[in-house]
Amino acid sequence: MTSPSLKRGAGHLASAPTDAKKPKANGNITAFFGAPKSNPTAAGTTMAAAPAPVSPTFNKHKWVATLTPEQKELLKLEIDTMDESWLAHLKEEIVKPEFLALKRFLQKEKQSGAKIFPPEEDIYSWSRHTPLHKVKVVIIGQDPYHNHNQAHGLAFSVRPPTPAPPSLVNIYTGIKNDYPSFQAPPNKAGLLIPWAERGVLLLNTCLTVRAHQAASHSNKGWERLTQKAIDVLTRVRTRGVVFLAWGTPAGKRVAGINRERHCILQSVHPSPLSAHRGFFQNQHFKKCNQWLAERYGPDSIIDWNLAADGKTSTARLAVVQSSSVSVNQLADSSQTKQTVAGLTENTVVAGKSKTSGQNDDESEEDLDALEALVASEESPNP
Repeated sequence: MTSPSLKRGAGHLASAPTDAKKPKANGNITAFFGAPKSNPTAAGTTMAAAPAPVSPTFNKHKWVATLTPEQKELLKLEIDTMDESWLAHLKEEIVKPEFLALKRFLQKEKQSGAKIFPPEEDIYSWSRHTPLHKVKVVIIGQDPYHNHNQAHGLAFSVRPPTPAPPSLVNIYTGIKNDYPSFQAPPNKAGLLIPWAERGVLLLNTCLTVRAHQAASHSNKGWERLTQKAIDVLTRVRTRGVVFLAWGTPAGKRVAGINRERHCILQSVHPSPLSAHRGFFQNQHFKKCNQWLAERYGPDSIIDWNLAADGKTSTARLAVVQSSSVSVNQLADSSQTKQTVAGLTENTVVAGKSKTSGQNDDESEEDLDALEALVASEESPNP
C-alpha cells in the first residue's frame, strides 16, 4: 500500500458545507478505479448510477393538513426542524401511537421544568447536516451527553468550549493510526459538523436526555424512531453505505442489514473502558474509504480531517493500491481478519471488567454516561 497522499486545500472549517466536491482531475486514479460500478441488488436488478433526491413529490404542507390539531401540536418540532428528506420517509412512523406517547412524555418533562439536552432546535440537527440522499457513512451512538454545552444532536460531537470527550479522543487516535496526516481540531475541540456535512450521519439511538441523568429518556420511544431511520436508509440508499458500529448496542442496530449491499464494520467501543481491546487497530476509517472508493469512485471518500488550517486532508489516503490488492482482500490486522464488504467483522469479545465485575456487554450500556461525567469535569462551568 502506498503512503498517504494529501489533497491540496481540502481542510474545511466547521461552518463551511463540504458536501459538494469537484472531481479531481487525476487520470491515473480514475483509470485505475474506472467509473462507479453498477452493483446488483439482492433481487438481481441494476442499481442507479447515482442516488436522486429523496421523495421529490413529498408535499409537506399537504401532509401537515392531514394531521389532527393534537398531532400538529405534538409534532411541531418534527414539522419545523426535521429535514424533509428524512420527514418524507418517517412521517408514518411519527404519527404512530408509540411516537405520540413519546412526545407527550417529553411535553410533560418540559412542563415540569426539567432541563432537556440537546436543546430542542438541535434534536434533529443530524437530519439537516446530513440529508438522507447525501449519507455515505453512519456512525451509531447511544445516549446524548447530559451536561451543558455538550449534546447538540450529533453523536460523539460536543460544542465549544467543551473539550473532546475520551471516546472522541480515542476516535481521533484511530484516525491518526490509519492516516498519519490527520489533524485533530485545535484547543481539544470536539465539534464534528464538518464530518456530518461531508456525508457522515452521526446518529444517536436515543435523541434526548434529562440534564445530569444518563439514559433517563431511554426506552421511551426514540429507539424505535432511530431504528426506523436506519431501516429507511438501508432501503433507500440502494448502492450501499458504510456503517461503523462500535460496541454491543450499536452492533444490535445493524444486525439485520444486508451485508452484500452495505458495508458493516464492527468493533469494540472507543471508550477507555474498551478501546484497548481492538479499537485502535480496527482500521475502520481506512476500510471505510476503501469501500467507498471501490463502490462510488475515489472522489466519494471521506475527508476525516478536522483541522481549520486548510492545509492538509485525509481525503485521498491509501486509495491507490497495487492492482493485485482489491478492497475485499485487506491484510490481516493484529485483532481480526475483516473484509470491507462486511462479510467477516470484528467481534466484540465479552469479558469481565476488572473494576466492576460486569460483563463488558453490560458495561458498554453506561459508556456515554461515563463520558459525560469526564467531559463535564474538564469543561468550564456554563
